Amino acid sequence: MIILGATPIGNLGDASRRLVETLERVGTIAAEDTRVTVQLLRGLGIENRPKLVALHEHNERERAAELVELARTEDVLVLSDAGMPTVSDPGYALVAAAIDAGVQVTALPGPSAVLTALALSGLPTDRFAFEGFLPRKGRVAALAPLATETRTLVFFESPHRIGDALADLATVFGADRRAAVCRELTKLYEEVARSTLAELAERYADGARGEIVIVVEGAPAAAATMSRDAAVATVLELAADGIRLKEAAADVAAATGLSSRDLYEAAIRAKGS
Repeated sequence: MIILGATPIGNLGDASRRLVETLERVGTIAAEDTRVTVQLLRGLGIENRPKLVALHEHNERERAAELVELARTEDVLVLSDAGMPTVSDPGYALVAAAIDAGVQVTALPGPSAVLTALALSGLPTDRFAFEGFLPRKGRVAALAPLATETRTLVFFESPHRIGDALADLATVFGADRRAAVCRELTKLYEEVARSTLAELAERYADGARGEIVIVVEGAPAAAATMSRDAAVATVLELAADGIRLKEAAADVAAATGLSSRDLYEAAIRAKGS
């Protein structure tokens, strides 16, 4: 059997009893980083010394077959560095291969940075979408289709890119859109900053430390569209990233319902001013 184990995202006290019991008996652990897993075993006082197999984004597809075959005869515990495997972490390819091969897959529920940040954000939790890590390049283009999304949005971001990411979110979604930056969740210096995207972008302009989750309010249901000025700014941002102005206008128009021609002409005027 393949067992997906949720590990603490910061505080070791959040390790579930089922996880501890499984760590104490399992013979093989497929770990995102075996060094992190060794620290986890030591921190939880686990005396069992299972075989540790590295399973990360660079080798998962190649290693999946052998782990699936092993899971036919014994339990294989899958761990990421923190939280639930497969959620912006290795594990999906292995799970898919196991299902295709008829090998049972189960999970040990537990800590989740996504759900913890969502719950602490103060933003609506009834409907949300997890978008994972924002791209390093082409961030504005990736965000444009989400400008009219009415569900609360959850993103991961790295400490040194947080300021630029928040600035781009403010450009695409609007400066006054509510958001929360959740940092170092469950750890000693946990911080949740709640404000508008513009204010948060200014606050974190020089970056931040630790693991970061951004939670952003969805677009208003009654007017789920980007303002015209914000849409034009998005077109210009896309053009600055190397996309042809007409294509940028068409992309933003498709995401917002605004006129592609109007956005194109407004962008030309803005560039000439």
